[in-house]
Amino acid sequence: MELNFPTAEELAAALRAGEVTSVELTDEAIDRIERDDKAINAICVPDFDRARAAARDADQARARGEDRPLLGVPVTVKECYDIAGLPTTWGMPAYRDHLPAEDAVQVARLRAAGAVVLGKTNVPLGLQDLQSFNELYGTTNNPWDHDRTAGGSSGGSAAALAAGFGTLSLGTDLAGSLRTPAHFCGVYAHKPTVGLAATRGMVPPDTPAWPMELDLAVAGPMARTARDLSLLLDVMAGPDPLTYGLAYDVALPPARHQRLEDFRVLVIDEHPFLPTGSAVRAGVNRVADALADGGARVERHSPLLPDLAEAATLYTLLLFSGSVARFPVEEYEQLRIQAAGLSADDQSLDAARLRGMVFSHRDWLEVNNRRELHRHGWRQFFAEFDAVVCPITPTPAFPHDHDPDLLARRIDIDGVEYPFFDQLVWAGLATMPGLPATAVPAGRSDEGLPVGVQLIGPMFEDRTPLRLAELLEQRIGGFQAPR
Repeated sequence: MELNFPTAEELAAALRAGEVTSVELTDEAIDRIERDDKAINAICVPDFDRARAAARDADQARARGEDRPLLGVPVTVKECYDIAGLPTTWGMPAYRDHLPAEDAVQVARLRAAGAVVLGKTNVPLGLQDLQSFNELYGTTNNPWDHDRTAGGSSGGSAAALAAGFGTLSLGTDLAGSLRTPAHFCGVYAHKPTVGLAATRGMVPPDTPAWPMELDLAVAGPMARTARDLSLLLDVMAGPDPLTYGLAYDVALPPARHQRLEDFRVLVIDEHPFLPTGSAVRAGVNRVADALADGGARVERHSPLLPDLAEAATLYTLLLFSGSVARFPVEEYEQLRIQAAGLSADDQSLDAARLRGMVFSHRDWLEVNNRRELHRHGWRQFFAEFDAVVCPITPTPAFPHDHDPDLLARRIDIDGVEYPFFDQLVWAGLATMPGLPATAVPAGRSDEGLPVGVQLIGPMFEDRTPLRLAELLEQRIGGFQAPR
């Protein structure tokens, strides 16, 4: 496997200079997939014939003098996005023959920008796991260690990028689904501010692809460099043309600063609900040292930081209220009986998960009001700071765990077991209030596994954590291909 892969920015420049054709790039990407993906299983729905046709069209368009941001650049798309003529299943066998008639809005934007779509990347069943495996398409392995997960639910996209299968990928994030796979595979990802990128056509296959506002969930870019993240985000950003797009245009403010020494950053690596593993703590410290050495103002504590325990509880309640909203009535009743038996003193995340599963609308509104208090707290925080640096999960990629009882699974943190879903607290820190968060590589563990951290920024100031990610990349390096 090659030790270095070109960036989307580099490929676009080479295409503009006439140094290479899109057909050549596409054929090379397809050859690499056919050679290397048997061991990784990242590309679950190849679309090579149409990709080659799109590459020929891109070369012809360029010969006519056209130029678009991604004209002729090969990319991949997460399986959950509708692509006309390809199956959208979310890993569910019942929908193996579901063929959408039109592209998701983000796929349409990719094509309008000139990108060549190589195919779709693997996901977990129903997108509800931190791993990517399902009965239809099998298991996606981490390119760094095939016995470990590539993450989920955008695990196929992260693995594809790490293995050199295209330069960019579309992912989604509800519970760290962009950031966790990026962290596990050593690539970059950006969870945009909630609502920044339209999500029409990113719905379960039994749901009409109508425009809607999703709670917590976002569409976002994945790449091998921070600059490529910005390139793809510019293509993705903007409201749905069927709704808010009728009245609004997107106008993201510029990054707050261009120089590292002007940034004010809070670094946190401890959470009240579970410890941070030594490998991830070392990655956080590596980034903190690079920031300080570069002249940034780095703090480790601030009374302005919203309460982490309450934030995790609110996120858990909101997340699980949505994840089981369509459960059969019989299952819901069983959950309701279990929740009624909880002690009022039980404030564990296990209890929050169960309570969230049986939320009434009244319950949800109360938690949503508390979320607004947190959002206001973050506005006050970001008046004094520009970003937060913190973990994405408490460990690097863990070994495959296909226990169907997700609530019974455990995560090993330096030899001690904790509930599997407790590790979502770090992802939820940005997701619950809807803040942007950029996942960046932060070195490797003693076992040689990638370690990443997230940079959380102010709402709708996505360019601020993205710029900080670029500056960090210059100081500590970024993506390295698995060897």
